[in-house]
Amino acid sequence: MPPTHKRDYERLAAIARRRRAELGLALNDKNAKDGGLSNRTWQRVEKGLEIRETNYVKIDSLLQWAPGSCLRVLEGGEPVVISDMADADAATVQKSPMPKEVIDEEARGVVQLALLATAKGTTAEEIREMSERVVRDLRERGLI
Repeated sequence: MPPTHKRDYERLAAIARRRRAELGLALNDKNAKDGGLSNRTWQRVEKGLEIRETNYVKIDSLLQWAPGSCLRVLEGGEPVVISDMADADAATVQKSPMPKEVIDEEARGVVQLALLATAKGTTAEEIREMSERVVRDLRERGLI
C-alpha cells in the first residue's frame, strides 16, 4: 500500500461524484446511513479529503463498486463496477489492503482459537484441516 501522501484523493473525489450521479444517489444522511457511515465521511470523499481506511469499503458498497475499488482509484487504477463483473472476476478483486497471505493466516488463526476454545478432544491435525477448509470456503465465496 503506498503512503497516503502519494494517493490521489482529488481523482477519487471526481470519480465518486460522477458515479453517485450515474446512480442517482443524493449525498444525504439517509443514503450515508444506509451505507453504514456518516454523511460527513461521504462528503469528505467527494471533497478530496482522506478518510479512515476502513470506510473506503463502505463507499465502495454505496457506489456499487467491488470492495477495494476506492483504494484502486487512489492508487491510479479504475473502480470495478459490480454489475460489470463476471462471477470469475470476483475472485481476483482484493477485499482488503492486507496481502492475501496475511488475510488467510489471520483467518486460520481465528478458526484455530475458536476450535481450541470450543471443541475439546479435537486433534491438532483436525484443527489444521478445519481452518484450511474455512479459509478456502471463505475465499470461494468472495468474503476474503
